[in-house]
Amino acid sequence: MRRLLGLAAIGAAVTYFFNPQEGPRRRAQARDRIAAFFRSRGREAEQLSQSASAQAEGLAEKAKEVGQEPELQPDDVTLTQKVESEIFRDVDVPKGQINVNAENGKIYLRGEVGKPELIEDLEQRARKVQGVQDVENLLHLPGSEAPTTS
Repeated sequence: MRRLLGLAAIGAAVTYFFNPQEGPRRRAQARDRIAAFFRSRGREAEQLSQSASAQAEGLAEKAKEVGQEPELQPDDVTLTQKVESEIFRDVDVPKGQINVNAENGKIYLRGEVGKPELIEDLEQRARKVQGVQDVENLLHLPGSEAPTTS
C-alpha cells in the first residue's frame, strides 16, 4: 500500500511539473521558491555567525578589562554632571536652589534647602559618586547664614 501511495505521489508531481501548458511556469516558480528558501536560511546563518562573533569579541574585551587599572579621574565637568545626576534624582530636592561645582575632584555644594536632614543626605550622596575625592558642604537652611569655605 505504501509503495502504491509513493508511486501515485511521484506520478502526480511529474504530471504537475511537466504539464505542457502550466509546467514551465510551475517549474520556474518552484525553482524561485527553493532558491529564496536557501537564501533566507543563508542570511539567518550569517546573522547568527556575526552575532556569535560579536558576543565572543565582547567577552574577550571584558576579560581584558578585568586585569586593567580603574578608570582615570573624570574631569570636573563630568564629575559635576555625575553628582548632579545622583543628588537630583529625588523629587524632594530643590533643584533650582542648589549649585554643584567641582574643582580637582572636590565637590562644592552651595545653596539653601528646607530640611536639616537633607543637607547631610545630599553630602552623603555626593560622596558616593565614583571619582569624588572630597565634598565641601556649604548648604544652609532658610534664614541661616551661609557657611564659608574653610
